[in-house]
Amino acid sequence: MTARHRSPGTAGTGRPGRPGQELARDGAATIAPARRLRGEVRLPGDKSISHRALLLAALADGTSRIEGAGDGADVRTTAGIVARLGAQVERLGGDGRTVDYLVVSPGAEGLVEPDGVLDCANSGTSLRLTAGLVAGLPMYAVLDGDDSLRRRPVARIIEPLRLMGAALSARRNDSLPPLTVVGRLPLRAVDVATPVPSAQVKSAILLAGLRAEGWTTVRESVATRDHTERMLRARGVPVRRAIDRSSDRSDGVAWSVEGGVPVQAIDERVPGDVSAAAFWLVAAAVHPDAELTMPNVGVNPTRRAVIDILRRMGARIEERIGRPDDGVGEPVAELVVRSSRLEAVELGPLDVAAAIDEIPVLCLAASQAHGTTIIRGASELRHKESDRIAGIAAGLAALGAHVEVTGDDLRISGPSPLRGAVTESHDDHRLAMTFAVAGLIARGETIVRRPDCASISYPGFFAQLEGVRG
Repeated sequence: MTARHRSPGTAGTGRPGRPGQELARDGAATIAPARRLRGEVRLPGDKSISHRALLLAALADGTSRIEGAGDGADVRTTAGIVARLGAQVERLGGDGRTVDYLVVSPGAEGLVEPDGVLDCANSGTSLRLTAGLVAGLPMYAVLDGDDSLRRRPVARIIEPLRLMGAALSARRNDSLPPLTVVGRLPLRAVDVATPVPSAQVKSAILLAGLRAEGWTTVRESVATRDHTERMLRARGVPVRRAIDRSSDRSDGVAWSVEGGVPVQAIDERVPGDVSAAAFWLVAAAVHPDAELTMPNVGVNPTRRAVIDILRRMGARIEERIGRPDDGVGEPVAELVVRSSRLEAVELGPLDVAAAIDEIPVLCLAASQAHGTTIIRGASELRHKESDRIAGIAAGLAALGAHVEVTGDDLRISGPSPLRGAVTESHDDHRLAMTFAVAGLIARGETIVRRPDCASISYPGFFAQLEGVRG
C-alpha cells in the first residue's frame, strides 16, 4: 500500500515484506491516499461465531468440524482454551484469514481441570464465555490475560454465575481479571436481567444454564446478537425466545435455555464477519471513486446494524441474499458498496448496542457526512480493548475531523477534509483499521502506530488494503 508496516517476525530488518509494502522501523503503518478502490474482498470468518463454535464443540460428545473460522489471535486463543480443557483441537489448514478446525471432545462430563492458568490473551469473549462454561463443571480454573484484558470489567458475569451456585472471585473487589471460577454441578436455574445489553454476558449465563436444573432465562432491554441461541438449537438444546413483558422497553426480549440436555456435535460453516466488512463498507462509501464486493457476509438480523445505519446515511450498498449452508441457519449475502454521498444521522443507545463493534468506523463515516451526527449512550465503548470513545475522538481530531465528546456522547460534524497525521491504535484492532481506512482519503500520509493489533480479529487486513487500491 503504499503502506509501510513492521510485523513482529521481521522487526528491525528493513527488508521488504509483501509487494508494495515496505517494513518500517518504527512499528507503524504508513498509509497513502488511494486514487480509487476496486476489487473483491474475502473476509475472515465471523469472530463471534468462531468463538462459540469452538466452545460448544468442547461441550459436545463427539467430533465437530468448523469450516471457515476466523484465524485472528482472539479465535486462536479460544481454540487453545478448548484444548487445555481436554478436547482434541486440530487445525486443518487455512488461507491466513480463515481456518478449519476439527474438534474431538469427550463432552462436558469428560472435560478436565486445567493444570495452569487459562490464558485469554486480549480476548474478552474468550474470558467471559469460558467463565460461563466452566461455572457448570466441577473444576477450578483461573482466567487471565494481557494488560488490556486486565482492564475489562467482569463483575457483570460474576453476579449471575454466583446466583447459579458457582464460586467466582476477581481482583479490585471482584471487578477486574484475573478471574477465578470454581464450578459446580448441578447449577441453579435463574431468571436474570442484564443491566447493560451484552451478548457476551448473555451467552455466559446461557452456557452455564446448560448445566442447571430447569430453564435459565436472560432478559435484555434490547436484543443483542443471537448466535449462541441459534447454535444451541442446531445442537439439539431447547431454546425459547419471548417478548420481555417485565421490560419498560417495547423491544425487550427474554431468552431461555433448558438445562440438562446434552449438546450434540455437528459440522458448521462460519460466514464472513460483518464487523470486518464494516471497514470496507465505510472505505468505499466515503471514497470518491470506489466499488468493492464482499461475498459470503453474515447478515444476521442482530448483527447487520452497521449495514442499515450506513444505508440511512445514504450509502449505496447492494445486498444479494444467498442461501445459508452453514448448518445453523445464519443468513448470508454478497455485498457491493460504491462511492456515496452521506448524510448525518442520530444514533441512540439502541443503535449503539446493535452496532457496538462498528461505532469507531461509523464515526469515520460521520466525519464525511453532511451535517452533524450525534451518537448517544456509548459508555460501553469505554470498556473495550481501549477507551474507544477517547481513542476515536483523538485520532479523528488529529486527522482534521470535528469531534466533540460530552460524557459518553459524541457529536461529529462534516464533511471534513482529512489530512494525514500520526494516529494511535492503543493496541486496539478496530481503531488501527479505522485510521488505516481514513488514510485512504486523507491528504498526505497517515501513520497508524502499533498496527499489528489488527491481527486480533483481521489477519491480512493491511495486505488487502494494498490489494484494493488503484
